[in-house]
Amino acid sequence: DPGSRDLFFIPFSGNPISDQRPSDMRLQDFDYALPEELIAQAPAPDRDRSRMMVVDRGAGSLQDRIFREFPGLLRKGDVLVLNDSKVIPARLFARKTTGAAVEILLLKSREGISSPRWEVLLRPAKRIKAGTTMTFDGGASVRVLERINDRKWVVEFRTDEPFESFLRRRGQAPLPPYIRRQKGSVQSPDDLERYQTVYARHPGSVAAPTAGLHFTGSILDAIRESGVPVVTVTLHVGYGTFTPVEAEQIEDHTMDEEYFEIGDETAEAINSAGRVIAVGTTSTRVLESIADERGRIGATSGSTGLYIYPGYRFRRVGALLTNFHLPKSSLFLLTCAFGGRELMFSAYQRAIAEKYRFYSYGDCMFIT
Repeated sequence: DPGSRDLFFIPFSGNPISDQRPSDMRLQDFDYALPEELIAQAPAPDRDRSRMMVVDRGAGSLQDRIFREFPGLLRKGDVLVLNDSKVIPARLFARKTTGAAVEILLLKSREGISSPRWEVLLRPAKRIKAGTTMTFDGGASVRVLERINDRKWVVEFRTDEPFESFLRRRGQAPLPPYIRRQKGSVQSPDDLERYQTVYARHPGSVAAPTAGLHFTGSILDAIRESGVPVVTVTLHVGYGTFTPVEAEQIEDHTMDEEYFEIGDETAEAINSAGRVIAVGTTSTRVLESIADERGRIGATSGSTGLYIYPGYRFRRVGALLTNFHLPKSSLFLLTCAFGGRELMFSAYQRAIAEKYRFYSYGDCMFIT
């Protein structure tokens, strides 16, 4: 029973931190088999009732808990860091002149979120070329301007209203491809609400920072009332964060650049913290991108393409809350860098045996 107070404890006999050098590791070393039925297709009925595996790196131990217990695992001197980027309704459906439906996934605005020019993915892209025009019900249209590569295009939307208004009215949540919905169908209110953190503030992401999906207002209140500061960074999550790594040698992979911001209040709280707890790989990448050798950070903004894989030495993040990730993904590699490859594989094997829910709508792991 996921709600049980009985905790299961597994001692881990290996070294919790992998002693492999990056040059020794191939992408295949980060593959695992997952039964398809464990891929969560819908959010849990209650955000904070998700299951949570607590992984203690020092003891090499695993415990089965419930996310609602998370505030009780924090201690004096901790600071919790959230990514407050807001997911935009980045999935659209248009039709070619032949009547064929085309799915459009917004990736990156050329001139700001209100701009009608975007880099996009198109599916299916066969027979699409520069100059192709597609239409939406109601008269709006989108024209293909150029092809960037085999997958990416630049398009320009033509609407009778501000583009942001058009997007709010016509766009759908950009659910990842492993969450299956009928093509072209209107998503449920659950998807529109639940593929978004309760603290999202700044629009710009085309994929959710999924570790934050478990939080509720009451959980955040309980954390603050315990004396643990809750601060935010902003990193606009791009599609590239969730694409599988394809390079055979893991160090040959390149991350897409993603825009981030961090303010004075957050920087001050982190510099005063004993332990920094990053909620998600996105918060982790922001902090590690700007931390100096002493782990100190300053208020700043910019873009980061930081790629974290085993062998990386963390400068500021002391604990990580994260979901269970795709095999051979940059997210899984980051998790293995933080928790140690051997311990992470033990945790994932445990999660599969105990039927945890995986990926974006799934359960979570707290690595301390």
